[in-house]
Amino acid sequence: MQAAQRGRPDLHWNENTMKALTFKRYGKSPEIGFADIPRPTLKPDELLVEVHAAGLNPIDNMIPTGMFKPVLKLQLPATMGSDLAGVVIDVGSRVTRFKKGDAVFASLFDLGTGSLAEFAVVPERAAALKPENLDFVQAASVPMVGLTSWQALRERAKVQKGQKVFIPAGAGGIGTFAIQLAKHFGAKVGTTTSTGNVQLVSSLGADEVIDYKKQQFEKLLRGYDVVLGTLRGDEIEKSIDILRPGGKIVSLTGPLDAAFAKARGLNFVLKFVFGLMSRKIMRLAAKRDVSYSFLFVRPDGAQLSEIGALLRSAHIRPVIDRVFPFAQAKEALEYLAQGRAKGKVVVQLK
Repeated sequence: MQAAQRGRPDLHWNENTMKALTFKRYGKSPEIGFADIPRPTLKPDELLVEVHAAGLNPIDNMIPTGMFKPVLKLQLPATMGSDLAGVVIDVGSRVTRFKKGDAVFASLFDLGTGSLAEFAVVPERAAALKPENLDFVQAASVPMVGLTSWQALRERAKVQKGQKVFIPAGAGGIGTFAIQLAKHFGAKVGTTTSTGNVQLVSSLGADEVIDYKKQQFEKLLRGYDVVLGTLRGDEIEKSIDILRPGGKIVSLTGPLDAAFAKARGLNFVLKFVFGLMSRKIMRLAAKRDVSYSFLFVRPDGAQLSEIGALLRSAHIRPVIDRVFPFAQAKEALEYLAQGRAKGKVVVQLK
């Protein structure tokens, strides 16, 4: 883990405001930068958390482009970031599972708020107690990749012992976690990575490792039950060839499908558009008797508690590439966007 020098943006203490990294508009010039914004107020079912660390995810860079504007409802300027770990400093009147002083971690994704701020409100249903054996940086690296892996592999794909699961980009944030979770579920795991990361993904439990700089996975792998779609473009289409009949593709990167639009209660036009976007992959999947679906992760404190138990017992370990101070949160997002991180990138606030 490489740690950058600690530092913070200029903080002028005011009990009514806080520092946050925000973006002001969608598009090519979102104006990402620090701003003083009102400190959040609590609803009865929420926790007020002093953020100690915030984990970054690729979608944090995608949201300001407007790519998910039809789906995610944000009020501009919007605070960036989704994952956090911190300490509860106040609780709403209906909160029963947490108290002041509790160390927690959570994903705020799709909740209309962000984590790259001094304080954050977290719905009780989204929070879980931080595993005692993890520090705040390690805990903040987990929520989105942990929940995404859990919801894709356990809920959607229903991975069983002895099945074969393909998780491309094994050295990335999702990959490093999903490989370990699939192995915990008893699966055999195939992955792709570059030459320099073969040892890393093997140490996490990958059974078949394809060096994508030398080999093409679709020509070497066969008989897989599940593909976790972590890459964009035609990689998803290529993965159809490695699945057995009845296999499943669960994509995290798209194309979005009509079932997703329906589940979100989106209008007819968006259902039609997403249906068009996924038409080719659906047709190719049907030819091979495999299924395709797009997964949009949801915050879930109960699932995060189960993931926390695995982390506590060291069945799964966080993999962290770099830690940036809060003052360099924008640079941290730029570093993540380069796509070369081994594991997670985390911003440390305290």
